[in-house]
Amino acid sequence: MTANTSVLKPLLRFTIILISIFITSRIALLFWQHSRLNDGDIWPIISGAIRIDLSSIGYLATIGVFILILHVVARPKTELFQRIFTLYGSCVVTVVVIVEASTPAFINQYDVRPNRLYIEYLDYPQEVFSMLVHGHLLAMLSTLLLASLTSVYSYRLLCRAFTQPPSLKKASNLPILMAALIICLFAARGTLNHRPLNPALVYFSQDSLINSLVLNSTYSVAFALKNMGNEKSASNLYGTMSRQKIIDTVKKASYRKQFVAGNIPTLAHNKPFVSGVKKNLVIILEESLGARFVGELGGLDITPELDKLYQQGWGFDNLYATGTRSVRGIEAITTGFTPSPSRSVVKLSKSQHNFFSLADVLSQEGYKTQFIYGGESHFDNMKSFFLGNGFNDIVDINHIDNPQFISSWGVSDEDLFNQADKELTKLSNSTEPFFSLVFTSSNHDPFDIPQGKVSLPKGHNPENYKRDLAIKYADYALGKFINKAKTRSYWENTVFLVVADHDVRVFGSEPVPLKSFHIPAVILNSDMKSKRDPRLVSQIDLPVTLMSLLGIDQATPMLGFDLTKSYPVERAMMQYYDNFAYLENDRAVILMPNQQTSYWRYNKQTKIQEKNEQLNVDQTLAEKALAHVLFSNLAYTEQLYRLADKSSDKE
Repeated sequence: MTANTSVLKPLLRFTIILISIFITSRIALLFWQHSRLNDGDIWPIISGAIRIDLSSIGYLATIGVFILILHVVARPKTELFQRIFTLYGSCVVTVVVIVEASTPAFINQYDVRPNRLYIEYLDYPQEVFSMLVHGHLLAMLSTLLLASLTSVYSYRLLCRAFTQPPSLKKASNLPILMAALIICLFAARGTLNHRPLNPALVYFSQDSLINSLVLNSTYSVAFALKNMGNEKSASNLYGTMSRQKIIDTVKKASYRKQFVAGNIPTLAHNKPFVSGVKKNLVIILEESLGARFVGELGGLDITPELDKLYQQGWGFDNLYATGTRSVRGIEAITTGFTPSPSRSVVKLSKSQHNFFSLADVLSQEGYKTQFIYGGESHFDNMKSFFLGNGFNDIVDINHIDNPQFISSWGVSDEDLFNQADKELTKLSNSTEPFFSLVFTSSNHDPFDIPQGKVSLPKGHNPENYKRDLAIKYADYALGKFINKAKTRSYWENTVFLVVADHDVRVFGSEPVPLKSFHIPAVILNSDMKSKRDPRLVSQIDLPVTLMSLLGIDQATPMLGFDLTKSYPVERAMMQYYDNFAYLENDRAVILMPNQQTSYWRYNKQTKIQEKNEQLNVDQTLAEKALAHVLFSNLAYTEQLYRLADKSSDKE
């Protein structure tokens, strides 16, 4: 390197280090996930990866160039900016290594590179640290060791890059650095087109994991961070539709007849299944309990207690979750709100009060309302959302009497249910009916549970032993609670719903792997006779159905079906990151950002999902899909999802 260009030596070393990390990480991931690759996938991954990596380095190097310019301007008076560049470069390298090294664990859990979930979990450092220590200690220590070694090496390498000849003059260096700055900015933008580079420009596969492998994890997290400041508008992702057509389409698809005139377009009455004395309601929301584990649903047969409940109550054989996270399940079960590419309404600002919820409508009907959780209720913004929307009592880890076992996510399910029994007993002593939402947490990574409570048969798959043992423990605690509840005074007049929030993970090459959204649910002690329900149903149908079973005739904005009735179609909706699926009978439409709509056949018995573009002849299904995902954004932004006597912020 000549004297005139040696000013770029620190920048070139910084760039080479980053390229080496990105290439090494991606090659390792491709070898690991080679079974997911199709013929012809390698070249699109490589070509897209080059653009993404150059863009990532362009952004990171631009800051470095600015520091070097200041260094040249200040020399020889100070070496401050030399030290700043070295510190900046080594810190960036350290962060990149940490994110890339943690990618395999994230993929194992979410089947995609680190994204917005990676950032959202950082809001809860205590819980995350405890989870890492108890469930991923080796991976965490390995990552920290690798990051530390890389940090030290890069710091020393960048320090040595500043050994420049004393004859070097500022006048000859500035043009070189300005040229480097222009190159970095072009690289960061990634394209000469009107819009800068974004993931949609390099995505090519229907498989979300394969698409994410085109990115590097640093870019994926940074892009998610950039977009988290905005509540995603589905119209920017999937297409547009007139406001009136959105409303007309979703109203027609809800098969409601008694719509209430006014400024809440979906507000409608639903004639309840029962009338007379109002029953109590208890919803038990089971963490990460997918149908794949439930024997009665053809799963691993490690939930004997839930299997018994399926034989005793109204069990749903083909219920599908709306999303992949607890807040999405909470959103569906407590509000009946349709899923969207935005964050769950549990976390969004405009829905923190005056947003429809079961608790809100039941409190107006004279119910006492309560949320019981074994962890810290502020997690995922649950406490704020619940208190602002009808729940008048919160019981969390700070209120659990003498817990016998505490894990990284809170008390054990047994401790939680013991407290729930106490709370329900107290509520039943009042003349007022009550609604209680009980949310479990034992079945959550790192699957830390009390020892000696349950066991798995010999020969069980050792790879998933801890997870499956936690599932069996969660089932054991549930059965123990239900058996106790049957002896209590509150049992006779209380409807119980046991339902999962989502499956433990989503896995599959499809843009939305429908089978991974299959979850169990059973309603106990209602006036509906015990039966197995083979219909395809959605989580958003459950709150509508519960109101019907309780005899509540108040108008609500919910679009779900009352499952005590029959409908011309069966349908479910699912959001998988930025992909939205609308499943009707055996036909599915999947909307993806800036990509052509795809059409699929899905067999709910065999769980086989096959692409079938011939279905695009009927545009009605695609219009329903688009209208529902656009409605969620419209209803949220215009605050149309509320009770008639609730005022929006803008009124």
